[in-house]
Amino acid sequence: MQEEALNAIRGADTLEALQSVKTQYLGKNGLVTAQLKTLGTLTPDERRERGAAINLLKQILEAATQARENELRQAALEARLASEAIDVTLPGLALPAGGLHVITRILYELSDIFTSLGYAVVEGQEVEDETHNFDALNMPAWHPARDLQDTFWLENGQVLRTHTSNMQIRYMETHEPPLKIVVPGRVYRYEATDATHESMFHQFEGLVVGEGITMADLKGAIAEMGRAMFGKNARVRFQPSYYPFVEPGADFAIWWDQEQRWLELGGSGMVHPNVFRAVDDLREARGLTRIYEGKTGFAFGLGPNRIAMLRYGIPDIRYFYANDLRVLTQFRGDLNSTAPHARAPKETM
Repeated sequence: MQEEALNAIRGADTLEALQSVKTQYLGKNGLVTAQLKTLGTLTPDERRERGAAINLLKQILEAATQARENELRQAALEARLASEAIDVTLPGLALPAGGLHVITRILYELSDIFTSLGYAVVEGQEVEDETHNFDALNMPAWHPARDLQDTFWLENGQVLRTHTSNMQIRYMETHEPPLKIVVPGRVYRYEATDATHESMFHQFEGLVVGEGITMADLKGAIAEMGRAMFGKNARVRFQPSYYPFVEPGADFAIWWDQEQRWLELGGSGMVHPNVFRAVDDLREARGLTRIYEGKTGFAFGLGPNRIAMLRYGIPDIRYFYANDLRVLTQFRGDLNSTAPHARAPKETM
């Protein structure tokens, strides 16, 4: 029986076949187990001798079974490793590279231009209260300009900011003049979407406050931006307009020499005295000194989305946020060459 069992164990070429052999000899109803059941019919001396022989057989078969199982498992592992082997001498596969979103590129470019002029880049909260989004910007509750904002109201009474101008108030509330900042960020308007309108888009805000700031300084800043973005022949044009938080206010356009046309880019003006008074009221509530009344400054805001649409010939603003790889992959490139500003510190409030 031992010789037959060992031959069967050695001949098992799969784990399933080996288990069958093990059951045949060592199972509950196996041949070796059956021999143990016959010990009761023998004399004590015969039982002792035969029991020892049967136990030795059982041990030999169990050891042989375990050894064969280890061999089969090792062979299976080696076969799997061989089938899954990687030839490390083969050249690697080039994975597709990511890139900056086209709007991020424009924001970085604008930030680089103004940081080179001594401006600080500031980022701030998108969920805002009425005071900083409206009241302190010379838009009290009764002001008709509020009806033009198409505001997203939250259940707690706050709003999704309708412009980055809220950061003018928040920055002046905790900083002293003179100051020069730009604020890139997302803003939200509750309006129907179409090719030129979206409920979430980006703005780029600028604010300068100090002694003797004039419209000439504002024109100079916008002109420098225009030449940096659209070439040395770019010119700036201002047209009177109304915004509650500036006085006087003006829309500005840049002459794009390459395309031979004017680009309407944004609004601007001299900071309204009521805004400075509101900032001082907020500072006083914090226990800080009233220092802005009597100061002068200018502010401007423009839309990076519009710049991107004009520069790259994008016909629909919704393409920016649709996650369509056919659009996004056109703007892959080296991050370092397009975003040196990303390495500079930004102030977050």
